[in-house]
Amino acid sequence: MPVTASAQSAPAPAPETAPPVAYSAPVSTQPLPDELQRARLIWTTMVAIQQANESGNYSVLRDISSPAFQMVNDPSKLGQIFNGIRATNIDLSNTLLLAPTYTRAPGIDNQGMMHLEGGFGLRPTAVLFSLTFQWVSNRWKLFGVSVGARSIPSGVSPTPAAQPPGRK
Repeated sequence: MPVTASAQSAPAPAPETAPPVAYSAPVSTQPLPDELQRARLIWTTMVAIQQANESGNYSVLRDISSPAFQMVNDPSKLGQIFNGIRATNIDLSNTLLLAPTYTRAPGIDNQGMMHLEGGFGLRPTAVLFSLTFQWVSNRWKLFGVSVGARSIPSGVSPTPAAQPPGRK
């Protein structure tokens, strides 16, 4: 049975109601990062979630994310969101041992958001992810996250599911 945790930023309010700092970043004109840069973003996100799960402190995960993500996800809400994946005791830092595989081609949408979806075929439990990043202050910052775990029986290909369930 898959276990999923999802946290996502709410859609940006209309510019006339938006706080000037939170939404001042322009739509990304950045090209899609190369494979190594994308893998680094995924790995660092997995490690940040793992450390937050171990410590019970989600402040750093929140603070390294985009301003829009921060506005809708306080540390205690993130603790509740990641409760299910934390309860599995899966060590997300093991994702550093493998390159991510993608179930959908990485890309940047017309809003300037970069989407990375796929997984890590760890055994006996695969880690699935769906991550959205926003270009803020000259770097990609986490805007939306869904992380899941799925058991892989022996002799079955570690190809991840199409998308973690529960993605908003």
